Amino acid sequence: MSETNYRTLDALLSAVRGCRVCERHLPLGPRPVLRAAETARILVVGQAPGLHVHTSGIPWDDLSGKRLRAWMGVDKDVFYDESRIAIIPIGYCYPGRGNGGDKPPRRECAELWLDRLLAKLPRLELTLLIGHHAQRQFLGRRRKRSLAETARAWPE
Repeated sequence: MSETNYRTLDALLSAVRGCRVCERHLPLGPRPVLRAAETARILVVGQAPGLHVHTSGIPWDDLSGKRLRAWMGVDKDVFYDESRIAIIPIGYCYPGRGNGGDKPPRRECAELWLDRLLAKLPRLELTLLIGHHAQRQFLGRRRKRSLAETARAWPE
């Protein structure tokens, strides 16, 4: 899957939505949930879709999304306007249930697709990292022991 196969973001998104790399590990099968446009200036990076989002196919279409939109001060029309806000989780499909909640996002998604997607989003000005897995992926060793410590250290 070379970069030259995906000359446009639309072609890349189509490939991502058709991805079946980790299909055998997904209890409900693959259904990648993400959205983006080259004009997006904000990127929201979550962990992985939950069961409700897997069913609806709409990212952040649950109580956590309602809370996130309130924190951001945007309504659904703005939040789901992919020309403004790209929504790309670390894992694109529902990973299933684990001990005490959903399993962590599968690593294959970010390893295979994330850098390619980010390269097609040249206008990003702000990236919101929601959750441990998103912070680990984007911040690496710069991530601190807690969210509060990480937020305080943002100028680093």
